[in-house]
Amino acid sequence: MSQLLEKHSNLSKDNHDWLVSLVEHWHLLADTSFSDLVLWVPDAEDDNIFWAVAHIRPTTGPTAIEEEVVGDEINYDPESPVTTAYFSQEIYRTSEHSMDAGIPVDTCGIPIIRNGQVIGVVERNTNQMGVRAPGALEDAYLEIAKILEEMLYRGEYPVCDSSEDYYPPMAGDGMTLLSDIGFVLYANPTAVSAWRRLGILQDLMGDNLEDLLSRVDELHSGRDSAEEPWKLGLKQLASFELETANTALQIQVVPLKTEEKERTLVLCRDVTEVRERDRELVTKDAIIREIHHRVKNNLQTVAALLRMQSRRLDSESSREAMRDAMRRVESIATVHEILSQSFDEVVNFDEVADRILSMVGDVAASDGLVSTRRDGTFGMVPAEVATSLSLAVTELCQNGVEHGLDSGSGELLLKPNRKDNQLVVEVIDNGAGLPENFDINNTNSLGLSIVMTLIQDLGGEFMLVDSGEESPFKHGATARIIIPINHKKIDLG
Repeated sequence: MSQLLEKHSNLSKDNHDWLVSLVEHWHLLADTSFSDLVLWVPDAEDDNIFWAVAHIRPTTGPTAIEEEVVGDEINYDPESPVTTAYFSQEIYRTSEHSMDAGIPVDTCGIPIIRNGQVIGVVERNTNQMGVRAPGALEDAYLEIAKILEEMLYRGEYPVCDSSEDYYPPMAGDGMTLLSDIGFVLYANPTAVSAWRRLGILQDLMGDNLEDLLSRVDELHSGRDSAEEPWKLGLKQLASFELETANTALQIQVVPLKTEEKERTLVLCRDVTEVRERDRELVTKDAIIREIHHRVKNNLQTVAALLRMQSRRLDSESSREAMRDAMRRVESIATVHEILSQSFDEVVNFDEVADRILSMVGDVAASDGLVSTRRDGTFGMVPAEVATSLSLAVTELCQNGVEHGLDSGSGELLLKPNRKDNQLVVEVIDNGAGLPENFDINNTNSLGLSIVMTLIQDLGGEFMLVDSGEESPFKHGATARIIIPINHKKIDLG
């Protein structure tokens, strides 16, 4: 709709936003009038041409317009109700039923006037073959529709602003019509059922809805009823929820006003199941975070035990093996620590990588000083991928310090990069480079074997090569991981 408005009209931003808000809420007029609604706007250069920018069909009756009309135009047609309503600035109703695909249709043009200017016309089309038999529901709906037409004509409807995250209840979800002093004039069957589930069991007709709500003890358990949102909301525009131990209702209050009468429309939607699912999800999220927290604690305990054991060993090679195992456990614990603080099963891997670099820089070098840094971003990584990736990065960083820098001074660069459909991670050192005739497939390094296995499980590639002129250090070795982003386990946002 916004694209059509920008293409064909010269409306101000305020009027543009008003029409967008209208379309978000005009389902109420469509349902209460049992009609299709089409929004037409005048052409930016010629107001004898009108463009259809939005169309809605009623949920309470058959459609009057079989074909899609959005994008169509009315071009110099003085007999069109849209043209007549626009230039007369009055609501125009056809005196005879027109025929659309063999269906008799009652048509009405409603100009939308704001600040003395017609900014658009709503064409209301009612399928006369599907006219409902008169009854209390039909009479109440048509009364509401007549008020909404007049408010729309005066630029007073919609009465609420558009909201990206809010979906108001529809008439069919539950509708209660109140008099100017708050007495119930009509409630459709779904509204009656909703109020009964809330605890209002008596007949609604003729009673004051605020008084009925005040008698529902569960609503005010331990609270002052004057603080309830409905105490201020049944006379003015409001959106809120009413909730008891067993029921939750989403409420929207819409004030209706013409020169002759005032009414209040209370729309309600039963959201009990939605709220129950929300609570279940919150509980599950809390349980999952607690599991990650406990796993992290257990892994840190294991790392501490390995550290204690390494101090009791006499063999330097055994102590080094213990320290390697300790670092692997701590890298996994880091992933679970971050997951324990998140609501999603994804990890901001930049934080994991920075912790790994800090750990490797602190403990991997036995002599000298190692400078570590990250250049680039990993993005968000799913938990099942993050664990393997953290182990692989830990092994490569540790290998770069111990072998690339020969446990001496130097620099280590971690460089993640998103390229096409791949995540490329490079660990670059400024050491002496790979030994002559080095063959990664014939190495007896446990760390490299772990990396190759992990990356293979992720459907990726791993290589270890001498750095070339394109390297930031011009010499040394580069370990490169390539993981396909479209792999079923990868979801980098």
